[in-house]
Amino acid sequence: MSATYLMPTYNRQPISFTRGHGSWLYTKDDTPYLDALTGIAVCGLGHCHPQVTEAIQQQAATLVHTSNLFGIDWQERAGETLCKAAQMDSVFFANSGAEANEAALKLARLYAYQRGFKRPKVIVMEKSFHGRTLLSVSATANPKAREGFFTLDDDFIRVPFGDIAAVKQAAQDYDDICAILVEPIQGEGGLNTAANGFTYLEQLQAECDAHEWLFMLDEVQTGNGRTGKYFAYQHSKARPDVLTTAKGLGNGFPVGACMVRGRAKDLFSAGSHGSTYGGTPLASRVVHSVYEVLSTDDVMANAVTEGQFIRDSMTNELQSYEISSRGAGMMIGIALPEDMNCSQLVDRARDEQQLIINVTGGHVIRLLPPLNIKRDESEQLVERLIHLLKPLF
Repeated sequence: MSATYLMPTYNRQPISFTRGHGSWLYTKDDTPYLDALTGIAVCGLGHCHPQVTEAIQQQAATLVHTSNLFGIDWQERAGETLCKAAQMDSVFFANSGAEANEAALKLARLYAYQRGFKRPKVIVMEKSFHGRTLLSVSATANPKAREGFFTLDDDFIRVPFGDIAAVKQAAQDYDDICAILVEPIQGEGGLNTAANGFTYLEQLQAECDAHEWLFMLDEVQTGNGRTGKYFAYQHSKARPDVLTTAKGLGNGFPVGACMVRGRAKDLFSAGSHGSTYGGTPLASRVVHSVYEVLSTDDVMANAVTEGQFIRDSMTNELQSYEISSRGAGMMIGIALPEDMNCSQLVDRARDEQQLIINVTGGHVIRLLPPLNIKRDESEQLVERLIHLLKPLF
């Protein structure tokens, strides 16, 4: 595969796909691969979902773009349905998760400016990932992602994920904190969940309320049904001031969203933020069609059932080995022993089992299958993983 004219920003695998259907990807010679990654949690409804495909085709033949200089009916409809699903008041549509998080961090700075702060700080978590724009990569924990870009590290306070005592200590040590930004489950960091589960979010919100900080949730990966709720925070009693999402929002079509309520509701005004392509008629109709599928079908219930089946099956099959499962719904982590060499697992899964997976956090197999995966496909996923892993022990 030649990439002569492409910047070498990706370590691409030596394979390409020409079509997809449901839980499957196909190469040029029509070899099927079971996709347990779905574009890194993007195609939550599987590849080429018929309702989403129809919406794209109809809208592409009607009106693709006008710009936000004009009213956009589909954007209004998508905004209403998304805000109702998220229990938020209003939304700004962007083109990606990084852009959505950039908007959230701009909101935090504007909030701090209005409170008279000179150089505000945002609390973020160790092992976090929030994007690759300059501000969002500064919030990201991975040193490799930040190296060489003169990131704005002094604008962030990094504490261990799940450690509420560290947040309380930061509140004592700094008087210029304006917000907390956190993922309900850390995707890139290794499918990490807090020891007390989603109750951690309630504790974080309590700290934000006590200090009048913005409580900001990055649900780029955990949103849109991935954990069995429309948004992961809905497993708790927490309510964010700012909520970002992308990935599964468009089921493969590039779109992101930053939603607000509470202390963040009236921060942005005309001219304070914008996007040429954000919320086009085409993107907005796709968002609305994804919402319709998620809200009317048993997709999220299936994500819970099949996700638990995969976790339980893997644990039962490998119960005599040092493995554990983590995550929620169809966001699944299979944690292998930390000293195990996992560097070849992705290649071997692809080449030997025709299975697409990912390894994150060094030793955690990350599985992000379609939310509507069928039971026989879940069984195949487990069987192929077992064949891959058992020889390693």
